[in-house]
Amino acid sequence: MSTIFGGVRQVGYVVRDIEKAMRHWSDVLGVGPWFYKEDVGTTEFRYHGEVSTPPRLSIALANSGSLQLELIQQRDDAPSLYRDSLQRSGECAQHIAFWTLDHFDQYCGQLLARGYVEGHGGRMGLRGRFAYFVHPDLPSGMIEVSEMKGGKGEYFDEIRAAGASWDGTDPIRRRT
Repeated sequence: MSTIFGGVRQVGYVVRDIEKAMRHWSDVLGVGPWFYKEDVGTTEFRYHGEVSTPPRLSIALANSGSLQLELIQQRDDAPSLYRDSLQRSGECAQHIAFWTLDHFDQYCGQLLARGYVEGHGGRMGLRGRFAYFVHPDLPSGMIEVSEMKGGKGEYFDEIRAAGASWDGTDPIRRRT
């Protein structure tokens, strides 16, 4: 538990084959169901502070208890921390995320004041903003701040509820 941001709500993994990763998590580890969107439609994107072409991303989300797991596959070569992480470390746990409804700017400001820099950030569709931060003293400790506005909070509640009652059927639920 962070005394500044509350509990970690999500662990995000960068993967090369999201279909394979979802099957592994559901079939081998029993985690699901996965809510999968092949193209999340990033509408705004910054990379190291500069407006940039949004990466083409596929994302799958599932809960294990109260912790959300996120699988991310980037499907192009646009600059992003997802691409950078895959190139540097291969498939890996890439970030932890803190969620907020009303304190996005405050949380981002607190990270910046503590020496973090924004690696990338933006918005997906009409949902709340997101920003990923890195610190030169701990480059492997990537932090995401995710704003729960624009229906994102309700969507994440749906995913958590589905995981709590999941019986192993319909492990991959495709969204458009």
